[in-house]
Amino acid sequence: MDRWNGKVAIVTGASSGIGAATAQALVKAGMVVVGLARRVERVEELKNELDESLRGQLHAVKCDVKKEEDILEAFKLVNEKFGGVDVLVNNAGVTRRTTLLKAGNTDQLREVLDTNLMGLVLCSREAFQSMKKRSVDGHIVHINSILGHHLINYPGLNIYPASKYGVTAVTETMRQELRTEGTKIKVTSISPGVVRTEMLPEDIAKVTPALEAEDIANAVLYVLGTPPRVQVHELMIKPVGEMF
Repeated sequence: MDRWNGKVAIVTGASSGIGAATAQALVKAGMVVVGLARRVERVEELKNELDESLRGQLHAVKCDVKKEEDILEAFKLVNEKFGGVDVLVNNAGVTRRTTLLKAGNTDQLREVLDTNLMGLVLCSREAFQSMKKRSVDGHIVHINSILGHHLINYPGLNIYPASKYGVTAVTETMRQELRTEGTKIKVTSISPGVVRTEMLPEDIAKVTPALEAEDIANAVLYVLGTPPRVQVHELMIKPVGEMF
């Protein structure tokens, strides 16, 4: 991680769970971290969990990644205030308890797609533009899911797996585009199994082992710490004994 010391990272969905753990881990690794979140006050609260000497390295910016105008404004702020972004962790994601065939649920389905897929694509686009402008060999990390690779028989998943399958496809498409652009910017998909966060339904938590958010934050540190010649394209992580 030495190459990233003092560099700037953006973490989306930084208010809780994997995003919060990742933001703190990157600060402890020496990075300046901008945490994007709708609940921006919770990112501010994360500072109190850091050593006093590190609190100035974590910055909170209000951003709803469903809204392109929020994304553009957030990246503009980072470019102007911090000089640009070197690492992007696309963590923001939502689930909604419905079914594909339920009447009147269009807004719920669109929210999942707009957050989990379009928000990820637009944040990546803006990060790439910042990296390219400054000739930075940066790194874009997508927090994906095992549901982006295979389906499980669990009611209420609706369009969520499709959004994550989209992330899997986008990761490879992005790798090819980055190569075509002649850059050495890396892109990585990290696909966790069950993780103990606010998004984990209680019925699943009762029947299967779960990872902790810190386990995924450590995976982010691992992929960022690889040598420039190494690109971890896909990293799948499951808790020991997971039933899926």
